[in-house]
Amino acid sequence: MPRHVLAALLVAASFTANADTVRIDIRTDAPIGRINPNVYGQFVEHLGRGIYGGIWVGPDSEIPNQDGYRIDVLQALKELEVPLMRWPGGCFADQYHWRDGIGPADARVARLNASWGGVIEPNTFGTHEFFNLAEILGAQTYLNFNVATGTAREAIEWLEYITSDSASALANERRANGRDEPWKIDYYSIGNETWGCGGNMRPSFYADEYARFATFLNVPGAQPKRIVSGSYEGNIDYSREILENRGVTDRAEGISVHFYTLPTGDWGKKGAGMGFPEAEWISTIERTQRMDGIITEQLEMIDAADIDGEFQLYVDEWGMWVDPPADGPGGVLYQQNTIRDAVVAAVNLNIFHDYADRVPMTNIAQMVNVLQAMILTDGPRMLRTPTYHVFNLYKPFRNAEALPVAATPPAYRHAETSVPALSISAARHDDGRLVLAIVNVDPGTAHEIDLGDTWNVISANVLAGDAMDAHNTFEAPDKVRPVRAEVGDRARRIPAPPASVTVLELAR
Repeated sequence: MPRHVLAALLVAASFTANADTVRIDIRTDAPIGRINPNVYGQFVEHLGRGIYGGIWVGPDSEIPNQDGYRIDVLQALKELEVPLMRWPGGCFADQYHWRDGIGPADARVARLNASWGGVIEPNTFGTHEFFNLAEILGAQTYLNFNVATGTAREAIEWLEYITSDSASALANERRANGRDEPWKIDYYSIGNETWGCGGNMRPSFYADEYARFATFLNVPGAQPKRIVSGSYEGNIDYSREILENRGVTDRAEGISVHFYTLPTGDWGKKGAGMGFPEAEWISTIERTQRMDGIITEQLEMIDAADIDGEFQLYVDEWGMWVDPPADGPGGVLYQQNTIRDAVVAAVNLNIFHDYADRVPMTNIAQMVNVLQAMILTDGPRMLRTPTYHVFNLYKPFRNAEALPVAATPPAYRHAETSVPALSISAARHDDGRLVLAIVNVDPGTAHEIDLGDTWNVISANVLAGDAMDAHNTFEAPDKVRPVRAEVGDRARRIPAPPASVTVLELAR
């Protein structure tokens, strides 16, 4: 049973509350597990303006930059304390050949990006630029190896080039290209979406390919966690068959799942990012809440495989996916980011917290200018999105111990659809402080949270909008931003405004 559902059922008979007041019980006696900071991981793919114009403008750009990286974007990402980045894809990973992106920039090979728009990929952002960016941000790294159009030898040599501190020819080539010390790879995956854009492989074929690659990816000193490219939400049997192969499970620490929130559920017409009706607001909430059941189902599948040792689930692609706007700065998979995106992000993060013991890393798609981005840019201009502000507000959850929250949320209804109006998450720091997140998914009704007699509010920050598609623009970049709420002495009742994300610090 999904854990969000269980939390509600535990107290369905014990709390009495009117329609606007919800009493919660934070279960400090039943910790779930420590929230890995990598649950807040990011995704960086060679797609649209995610890298070029978003992160990277080159050292000769008139846009202020630090060795080619946009200074405004760097500053925003440093503030966000990005814990981990996944690169180079996505679908792009399985057409990427790493030698195209090393050496002098003016000598690099330009290729056609056949996965995303048929544009020219200049390869001026490559291995050195990615790993140097990770060091600047203090982020861990997650690398996707090319299994569809690449070779095992290519992957082995890339791993050695990046991680070896020996006097080998590849390590010396890295040094000649300007990097003396090796970098660290924290996670890697062999392939991506192998059931689709990563090769349309049968699960048994991919399992054999994974085992073959993984057998040789063993450069001394490089010990990343190895992730199998798994299913999307609707084809769990693909992952189930892969895990029947002991050549895979003996050479992996986990498997991935991908799940995107489409307002309509129709890939042909996903729904608008702006100016949408309330029917698409509630359908978005209903669909994104499915993440809970998807994780439960995936974990049951992993447990049934009876794998030796710890084997985890990684949600390495997730987020909102809507139809592209008819106007605006544009770029492949560019979409505006609204308070709806913020609510979706917070609901998903709350769900991930509920599985802190089994889901140690996720990657929202994507970091800049693509899908549910943290940051949007337009030439020299930049803004932080509502999703960025959620990730920033949730920083206190990192490394804290997730706790169950018992509550019976009211229903939010529109037409024939009904969903729980509130998503709530709590975590405890080692010094006893608690952090509490309250997401009100109802765009028209406020609710009040009753903390009971145990906890007092020390601080409260609220992110809300004045419309279902409230958003920031380059002309008004701070229209949707967190506001520090005034709380009285020993406050125990907290309002949750419509369509809002509230993060509280609590003490006894």
